[in-house]
Amino acid sequence: MTPAEYLDALLSLPGLWSAEPSPDGRWVAWTWFRVGPAADVFVAPTDGSTPPIRLTETPDNTIVVNWTLDSRAVIVAQDKDGNERAQLFRVDVDRPLLMLPLTEPEPNYYVRGGQLHPNGRWLIYGANFDVETGLEIEPTWVYRHDLVTGERRPLARPLKGHYYQPDLSPTGEYILYARKDLHPAGRQIWLVDVEGQEDREIVNVGPDVKAFASWFPDGRRVLVQGETPTHRRLGVWELATGELRWLLDDPQRNVESTHVPFGSQRVVVVEMRQAQVYAYLLDPYHKPPACSSPQSSGLPYTAQSGAEIAMPDLPGNLRPLAPTPDGHWVGQYLSSRQPTDLIRFPIPIHRRDAENAEKTIEETPRPPRLSGEQLSYVSLTRVWERTPLTPADLTPAEPFRWQSVDGLEIHGWLYRPAGPAQGTIVYVHGGPTAVSLDMINNQVQFFVRYGFNVLDPNYRGSVGYSLAFREAIKQDGWGGREQADIRAGIEALIAAGIAQPGQVGITGTSYGGYSAWWAITHFPAEIVAASAPICGMTDLVVDYETTRPDLRPYSEEMMGGRPDQVPERYRERSPLYAVGHTRGKLLIVQGLQDPNVTPENVRAVRTALEEANVPYEILTFDDEGHGISRPKNQKVLYQHLLDFFQRAFGSG
Repeated sequence: MTPAEYLDALLSLPGLWSAEPSPDGRWVAWTWFRVGPAADVFVAPTDGSTPPIRLTETPDNTIVVNWTLDSRAVIVAQDKDGNERAQLFRVDVDRPLLMLPLTEPEPNYYVRGGQLHPNGRWLIYGANFDVETGLEIEPTWVYRHDLVTGERRPLARPLKGHYYQPDLSPTGEYILYARKDLHPAGRQIWLVDVEGQEDREIVNVGPDVKAFASWFPDGRRVLVQGETPTHRRLGVWELATGELRWLLDDPQRNVESTHVPFGSQRVVVVEMRQAQVYAYLLDPYHKPPACSSPQSSGLPYTAQSGAEIAMPDLPGNLRPLAPTPDGHWVGQYLSSRQPTDLIRFPIPIHRRDAENAEKTIEETPRPPRLSGEQLSYVSLTRVWERTPLTPADLTPAEPFRWQSVDGLEIHGWLYRPAGPAQGTIVYVHGGPTAVSLDMINNQVQFFVRYGFNVLDPNYRGSVGYSLAFREAIKQDGWGGREQADIRAGIEALIAAGIAQPGQVGITGTSYGGYSAWWAITHFPAEIVAASAPICGMTDLVVDYETTRPDLRPYSEEMMGGRPDQVPERYRERSPLYAVGHTRGKLLIVQGLQDPNVTPENVRAVRTALEEANVPYEILTFDDEGHGISRPKNQKVLYQHLLDFFQRAFGSG
């Protein structure tokens, strides 16, 4: 296909986000980007019997939030032009495209989560809103919203701002939520009853470390993930007794996420090693031996103790979500040559006998591990039917490793064009506590198709390696050795003859945009010759003061305090004050509705650039927020980026 046809194909390739299986296991709902002018919600039966059903068709991004407990409807959130001031709706599976409003449009606060109580009348969510004054506030309170009378009752009032989503128990009696009242780096789990009369802390693993929690399907137990200085532990908290029992406490295992889906008594444990997903089903009644890793003996963990079942081996990443009524499972599957898909697949599942906690029943005769060649799975989204692309049209991710300035090994993904490269582009992921997986990134694939090498580094601070690796970014704060990691990666590419001095550009969104700003203001032109920051922070004080209130504790955690506590650090780590050192080409990209990294960052840096007589280009979008997501705008952005880098490298 021609380059223009390839770009159109990329921009019509659906991007999947926020997959939610229904409580009865018969449906799975998800959000798809690039299937219309904005994101919309789809649903499909988990038996694979019919194609996906479109539940919403809207001009603005609409995201699936949750299912109703009867599995008849989903709660969705829709904002305006990316401003994140979401309105909640109910959409019934048997009445697609009919969005029943539950909250008001464009509120003066941010809504977090959204669950319908079993009585069908109360809606539970978080909101940084004081119902008595009608004003937006810093902390996010837990609300019970009566959909009949309109009454909004605050059930819990945390003292400080923090991003979380309240989690209503399946019985409708209690709500789990998180607080950061003790320390910006900490996270404690609290429990409040649905009347707001009992509000108490139930899990505290330390004032400056994090705990996470979610309900078991019975509503009587809570799955707890607690951080230690070296790793994450996994345990069960009993509602009846208040006892916390640790199940998994192994420094060799990098646990990233856990949950117990409806229809299962086993815990889904997702580990990551070198930015690759390894998932298991853990028996919560069987405590594994200390420091026993599934890889330590060369045997699957099931062969060692019977406590865990490993997921099938597939190229890429498979994350199990929930079982189906007929004993199969639904999972999310992706790689750099596989669009993010929801698949139905078989695994060996042991179901615990309710009358005998020590008895297990083999439900399927399959071995503990299945290879990709053995596994027969079904695509529920049928994503390949929606694109002219084939796996051969997508460039695979190659692992690339290098040493940083202090000897720490850094890993990332390298993508190479089929022919001679016309330059190298470093694509930096946001977060920073996020990760680039072996998965399709449309922007990366576009650059490679047009003849660029692309390096996608997982610098220190990224998840997917170890807790210590994630926490290492806080030793310096933003603008520290994580930026040296990126520079060292470019130098390694040059040393290997993959990149050429003066022919390297950098781009990224959010923290990736901040890194692009840092590189163009701190690296010499032979290392970075062009930079295109997208929605990136420029003045960390301006960013702190104008961002959403629930993000400020994150800045405090990363920087070691508020701007008034560590003013010099905020100043010296702000690219704004180094724009006079810019030696390469600069293109600024910003969504003008962005509530995260607000346009005030751009206003401030433009003033500084003009005072320093530094030339720059700018590209803004009136109908975008934090990131450029609409296909029509992505087309403009991609073509603009291509032209910018080609001109910067003298190849355009």
